[in-house]
Amino acid sequence: MRDVCVIGLGLIGGSLLRAAHSIGRTTFGATTSEADADAASRAGFDVTTQVEAALGKAAERDAMIVLAVPLPAVEEVLRTVSRVAGHCVLTDVTSVKGSVLDSVRRRAPYAKFVGGHPMAGTANSGWKASNPALFGGAAWVLGVEHDTDLTAWAEVAQLVLDVGAHVVPLPADSHDETVARISHLPHIFAAILATIGAQGGPLAMSLAAGSYTDGTRVAGSNPALVRAMTEGNRDALLPIVDEALGRLGAARGSLASTGGLAVTVNAGYEGAQAFAASKDAERAGVRVSLTAPDARDGLIALGERGGRITAIDGDTAIGEVS
Repeated sequence: MRDVCVIGLGLIGGSLLRAAHSIGRTTFGATTSEADADAASRAGFDVTTQVEAALGKAAERDAMIVLAVPLPAVEEVLRTVSRVAGHCVLTDVTSVKGSVLDSVRRRAPYAKFVGGHPMAGTANSGWKASNPALFGGAAWVLGVEHDTDLTAWAEVAQLVLDVGAHVVPLPADSHDETVARISHLPHIFAAILATIGAQGGPLAMSLAAGSYTDGTRVAGSNPALVRAMTEGNRDALLPIVDEALGRLGAARGSLASTGGLAVTVNAGYEGAQAFAASKDAERAGVRVSLTAPDARDGLIALGERGGRITAIDGDTAIGEVS
């Protein structure tokens, strides 16, 4: 198994370092945070604050490099990757895929890049929040583009599967539009809900209970990280915000004119039921040959139908779709 070098040891990077180590991979990494480096070292992990040194080791060992740095730091790290470890298998865990793909093509064009995004996390951040079990049962998007090296893709997919997640193959544009709907817009709504609630003063805070807690949970996330992912996905997020504002405006208009919210509330109920049903839907098995001329198209079609890869068997990706 290929060694794994993780650059950035916050919640996701730290959890991946721990998880990869727990399944027997040789792991090492780097973080610019002295506190996180010290904590990881005390826990027995091979960690440095020297990113270039870690990447140099990755090049020597032909390791898989995982970029787990905040989105604004990706460009700078890629410059070092290109200079020091430009031909390695490279993946990332950032929540926006289009801009990272563009950066890799410009800054590290010879890397065997597979974009990634684990749909897992908590409102906490830093090494102290890392957990090797974080990815159990989670969806993990892996990018598939017209030029994706499928041998490298299968290697990254195997690591993802080994740490307990399942793989959803998608092109960057599909990923970014989808997470704008189900991740980035909820972060904006949570911030607004938390603001409106707090403006109600001590009384509002004393009465706030389940619906408020559920609606505002992610508002407690690190603001810098939330800004990075939402602002970094601006092009995909803007039309989704417009869609949400349209529905909010319609609800406001209905409440003002008829006193009713049936359309809005019923549509929301149906949406929630659809989400619940998707979790229990029966799934049929699918096999995609990674050596077939249309392998990339097959993977994308599977992912865009809501399917997932659950195993890699040689040159075949084994999955399921409802």
